[in-house]
Amino acid sequence: MELLRSNLSRVQIPEPTHRIYKHECCLSFDTPVKPLSFDTPFIWRRLFDSVYDFQRSEGGLFVDMNSFLAFGKDYVSWNYEKTRNPVYLHIKESPKSVPEDRPLKKPTLLAIGVDGGFDNKEPEYEESYSIVILPDFVSLPFPSVELPEKVRIAVDTVMSAVGAERREQVAAWTAEGKKVSEHALALQQIKSGVVIPPSGWKCSKCDKTENLWLNLTDGMILCGRKNWDGTGGNNHAVEHYKETNYPLAVKLGTITADLGAADVYSYPEDDSVLDPHLAQHLAHFGIDFSTMQKTEMTTAERELDQNTNFDWNRIQESGKELVPVFGPGYTGLVNLGNSCYLAATMQILFSTHSFISRYFSHQSLKLAFEMAPADPTLDINMQLTKLGHGLLSGKYSIPVAEKDVATGDVRQEGIPPRMFKSVVAAGHAEFSSMRQQDALDFFLHLLDKVERGNNMRPDLDPSRSFKFGVEEKILCSSGKVSYNKRDDCILSLNIPLQEATNKDELEAFNNQKADKGLEEDNMSTDEIVRPRVPLEACLATFSSPEQIRDYYSTALKGKTTAIKTTSLTSFPDYLVLHMRKFVMEAGWVPKKLDVYIDVPDVIDISHMRSKGLQPGEELLPDDVPEEAMESAQPVANEEIVAQLVSMGFSQLHCQKAAINTSNTGVEEAMTWLLSHMDDPDIDAPISNQTSDVDQSSVDTLISFGFAEEVARKALKASGGDIEKATDWIFNNPNASISDMDVSSSNSAQTPAQSELPDGGGRYKLFGIVSHIGTSTHCGHYVAHILKEGRWVIFNDSKVGVSTNPPKDMGYLYFFQRLDN
Repeated sequence: MELLRSNLSRVQIPEPTHRIYKHECCLSFDTPVKPLSFDTPFIWRRLFDSVYDFQRSEGGLFVDMNSFLAFGKDYVSWNYEKTRNPVYLHIKESPKSVPEDRPLKKPTLLAIGVDGGFDNKEPEYEESYSIVILPDFVSLPFPSVELPEKVRIAVDTVMSAVGAERREQVAAWTAEGKKVSEHALALQQIKSGVVIPPSGWKCSKCDKTENLWLNLTDGMILCGRKNWDGTGGNNHAVEHYKETNYPLAVKLGTITADLGAADVYSYPEDDSVLDPHLAQHLAHFGIDFSTMQKTEMTTAERELDQNTNFDWNRIQESGKELVPVFGPGYTGLVNLGNSCYLAATMQILFSTHSFISRYFSHQSLKLAFEMAPADPTLDINMQLTKLGHGLLSGKYSIPVAEKDVATGDVRQEGIPPRMFKSVVAAGHAEFSSMRQQDALDFFLHLLDKVERGNNMRPDLDPSRSFKFGVEEKILCSSGKVSYNKRDDCILSLNIPLQEATNKDELEAFNNQKADKGLEEDNMSTDEIVRPRVPLEACLATFSSPEQIRDYYSTALKGKTTAIKTTSLTSFPDYLVLHMRKFVMEAGWVPKKLDVYIDVPDVIDISHMRSKGLQPGEELLPDDVPEEAMESAQPVANEEIVAQLVSMGFSQLHCQKAAINTSNTGVEEAMTWLLSHMDDPDIDAPISNQTSDVDQSSVDTLISFGFAEEVARKALKASGGDIEKATDWIFNNPNASISDMDVSSSNSAQTPAQSELPDGGGRYKLFGIVSHIGTSTHCGHYVAHILKEGRWVIFNDSKVGVSTNPPKDMGYLYFFQRLDN
């Protein structure tokens, strides 16, 4: 006890602002729970006990009573050596025996760890505590009246606090409360004499008897939206809104005496809402809500149901028996709630030599911790190293006692990447939420974070293994050329459906549909014939010549039509291909292409290498007259704006969307608009050109490698916006031609490009990220990876041998360059 009293100055009583970690080690995925219980089958205990004897006999977490960071048994001494904090709260948890027939608590709130949130039959634990003083691990019992009052208060505060790991998760998961609809307060109802019976409902336009919605204006009963997996309705309710603009509908089967729980949807607000006059609106159609019974799930409950009961067999390789795999490199990632995009991406990245070397084989956990700041949970390099060791060491890829409830297979628990997600998503509105995200967006965001995290040692930066140089050659009608170079990490490919190899089968299928009046919605998956497009055709579209209209030629001193061709100046170690499966169909409605891509195991892109400036080619003059620069002032394309306005968006928002996407097209502008609707400056007027340019913005562009004169011109043309100025430079390559490398590919390259990896053009497929769903922001992501000569499927925490990898259904394809 005297030893503890002599170290009281190193004990701190937590304040409400302190982040307290007590559920997971900051450097590993150790928890207070002993990983294996005593009823684990003997064969598995014998196999793994030799590795974890000491950890499993001791276990638990040690909470630093000064910094409130948690450490496993193997790592707490490192913290003592670094901080000299000697006093720790040792927390150990042992599972309680729970009856197997314990009912599953149905969640009523989109939350984890709060009343009404997810239960999922998580085991209950008995906790035990003690005070441990390092370096000799002197242990004192807790609770004990003999302990100093300061220690007792500090420990009680830690025990009663919500851990930082769970507090962040709950904050992200808890859904916002429904808002009162602005349309409910003055809703006009048509006196049609319609009386709605208490049961026996059917869609007015089809035979659907479930997922039915009552329009509160005219009393029409119509079916709801079609789900991504083909279930649900036939979209008749939303189509009725588009025809009539009647704003509110209530889901039949959700109306009970508790009107606040009824599912009311506002089409203009595109959200579930509250209708304070719902009783009055229902009475208009003769509905007595007090006698109604609940027979349908609400939209929120259905979302919860999809999150908790995602059917593995409906995602990939349905009907195939999954043979689980364990060991180093075969560790699953726990789904934190719509985090499959992160899991699929990270599994593939940690199958590359660059990430393995940087964060596992050449980086120990101790070295990463020693180099990390005071709080290692906030350091991207520390958390990547933690994740790398968690995935690759095999320490956590072990069978657990309980088998998979659905399949009866032996399973692993996987590791929860909470701290990694928290640090990589910090400051990002979307990735820090619990909403589904685009795996491509996350991949690019992560590479940017990794590059920033290695800015002091670019030679260690694993993101560079994905980078390559892109060269755009522009041929003016004058016969002169210009060259523009940039770096990229992905090849984003259009899918030319006209190049399908099964046109005869497609034509026969479409004729059969027309003759029999069939709809694909009513056909089985096996009956549908989908276009098959070779990957070679997609790659060809990337390099094919493209017309540029209204191109300002410095040779002709005016606008003309130019031809742009794109090629690569270097080949990366790892080539990532992004398939553009989402397009705009008639009416500018986003649609996912239902298409197969025939992807070979080995590809050769040698023909895509740039040849640089060719003999006899003459460069365009590099001077851009002031009037040309002024004409390049960001101006929204009127056609794009008109089409967006016709879809219900405001004129100003549409102009900003067109300008910020460089007038590329309606699809790109709509994507930008939908993702920036909540920007604080979305309603601010569009900036006009100013004569003065902020010097810090000029310096930023100079740091990108652009000349000062070009930087100033671009900033003037873009109203001082750095991002738009960068786009302006790329779209006006003759403005900076004097600063570009326009010599042949055999001559000296720019410093930035000379650091890029390069080699031959032959690549082998090793990873696929597949997507199921109507949008990249919904549905599910799964990874397939070629490991040790066999394909392995990674579906969150489930890891098993793949019998039929979906090579023709990928969203992202990962290739590794083959050595010559």
